[in-house]
Amino acid sequence: MGIKSFLASRKNQNKITTSMPLKVSDYMSTKLVTFKSDDKIETVIDSLIRHRISGGPVVNSKNELIGIISEGDCIKQLSDSRYHNLPMTHSTVEKCMAKNVETIDGNMNIFDAANKFLEAKRRRFPIVENGKLIGQISQKDILKAALALKGHDWK
Repeated sequence: MGIKSFLASRKNQNKITTSMPLKVSDYMSTKLVTFKSDDKIETVIDSLIRHRISGGPVVNSKNELIGIISEGDCIKQLSDSRYHNLPMTHSTVEKCMAKNVETIDGNMNIFDAANKFLEAKRRRFPIVENGKLIGQISQKDILKAALALKGHDWK
C-alpha cells in the first residue's frame, strides 16, 4: 500500500511572475507635494495639515532634491522658537530640513525596499533619476503593493 498525499495539486497555484509589478517605480507616488528652501515653516505646517502628509521633499528650481522636511522638523522649530522666544516668521525650510537625504532606486524590488524601510527607520524615500526628483515611496505604498500581491506565492 503506497503513501497518499493529502495535498491538492499545485498546478494552479498563483505565482509571482516577471509580469507582476515588483519594482519601487511601479508603486511610487509621482504627484508630490514639494517644498522650496525659502518656504516659511508656517506655510509648510499648513500644507502638511491640508494635504494630510507627514513630510515632503525639498527641491530647487531645477527640481533637484536638496532635502526633506517633516512634521518632526516643524515641531522642533516650534519648540525652539518658543524656548528662545523668537517669532516663527523668519523660520524657513532651509534652516530646519534634513539635508543628508537617503534616496532609493526606482528599480529596486519592493521587498528589498521594505527591508530598507526597516533598517533605516524612515517613513518615506525620495526617488531621483538623472539628478531630478521623480517620485517618492512611502511605507504605505509598500503596504499597498503587498495587498496587490496578496495571495501570490512570493518564493
